Amino acid sequence: MVTQSWMDFVGGVFPWTKKKNNWCYFDHRRRQHQCTQTHTGLVEETTHLNSPNMASSCCKISPIIPIFVFFLSVSSFVWPVLSSDSGNYSQANQTFRPRDELQKLKMIRAHLMKINKPSVKTIQSPDGDLIDCVTAHHQPAFDHPQLNGQKPLNPPERPKGHNPTGMVSENFQLWSISGESCPEGTIPIRRTTEKDILRASSIRRFGRKIRRPVQRDSSSNGHEHAVGYVTGDQYYGAKASINVWAPSVANQYEFSLSQMWVISGSFGDDLNTIEAGWQVSPELYGDNYPRFFTYWTTDAYQATGCYNLLCSGFVQTNNRIAIGAAISPTSSFDGGQYDISLLVWKDPKHGNWWLEFGSGILVGYWPSFLFTHLRSHASMVQYGGEVVNSRPSGSHTSTQMGSGHFAGEGFGKASYFRNLQVVDWDNSLIPLSNLRVLADHPNCYDIQGGINSVWGNYFYYGGPGRNERCP
Repeated sequence: MVTQSWMDFVGGVFPWTKKKNNWCYFDHRRRQHQCTQTHTGLVEETTHLNSPNMASSCCKISPIIPIFVFFLSVSSFVWPVLSSDSGNYSQANQTFRPRDELQKLKMIRAHLMKINKPSVKTIQSPDGDLIDCVTAHHQPAFDHPQLNGQKPLNPPERPKGHNPTGMVSENFQLWSISGESCPEGTIPIRRTTEKDILRASSIRRFGRKIRRPVQRDSSSNGHEHAVGYVTGDQYYGAKASINVWAPSVANQYEFSLSQMWVISGSFGDDLNTIEAGWQVSPELYGDNYPRFFTYWTTDAYQATGCYNLLCSGFVQTNNRIAIGAAISPTSSFDGGQYDISLLVWKDPKHGNWWLEFGSGILVGYWPSFLFTHLRSHASMVQYGGEVVNSRPSGSHTSTQMGSGHFAGEGFGKASYFRNLQVVDWDNSLIPLSNLRVLADHPNCYDIQGGINSVWGNYFYYGGPGRNERCP
């Protein structure tokens, strides 16, 4: 399935000065001015990097990566279920049964009561979302038996070598553009609706990746990736800045995402992952906005874990970020470039895995007891893009990855990950020493890695999907 072809600013950059809404700095080594427009974790790059100055990374393929990519393709495959049994919603069901439909509606409403908690304030987002401000200790995480009756933990020690600026802007998500915010002591949660659940294959699987055995042959449907990764060591966290776009998604049952995976366990039923990034998922959200998301599983996407706050697990501690809400602004071709910086690391004192967004904004944490292998450390870190290819009409999907343009087009055209780092055993952020890149369908989506003094380890990735070389 996978072939060998598959594939902020740091160091000497100071000082910062503010000019209107632009943050500018001078790189004394390169003697050139560079400016960024900051929206918390969103950075507008206005300096184009010279391709000749970027050293290409040496790409060696570890045999474990094709296994993991194949596993992701099989385990997270999403497709409409054509049965009305066990709460599944049928597109092909020809018989309307009022009693069954009423029971289904009751189950949906009961589930909504479980995940939509009472709010002290509700904010209407321009994109149609309702954001509920929920008292922090009433959030879904505290339905978990091991968290029941507790309150969110205090912030942990940050990794060494990490110097958050603490600069905060409210306008990096659409819901906060109006200036509305949630009070201290509450967290913003995107309200789930009946329509959201009805788009899913079943109530039980709503908000979860679906594991289904699929044959990978010329006629099968599956997931396609373009990623960079490191393996072969013990990892206690990962960091990256991820370029944000709004890729076109061909139909409701496909998605396009860009994310980090922190991974441990074998690639059987005991796979543990922590995931964060942005995604366009019409099935999950009902639109085509790029949205900030999280995910976790401790049993290879079977019965544990979920997106965002759609089950008990992730504990949110921040009142300014709504997980699952739309990101704004987004990048444009040959125009402004925006990225979000994400850091996931394991608190050495309590063992919980924390998530930071932007320049020092703690979002929350995954309690260590949720996991088996990740209670200790990760054995792999992966960064990159993923799409679902359902092969509509028998041809490759036109769903875009990243910007929808190939890696070779470079800055302002192709999407990127930059400043890739990992956290080591000493809770120190360190650069990657052995980044490898892979793309399983390079004629549809590809990837090119490199390293320089400004972006550190980076790669460009993505593509348009169906084209003359990808029928």
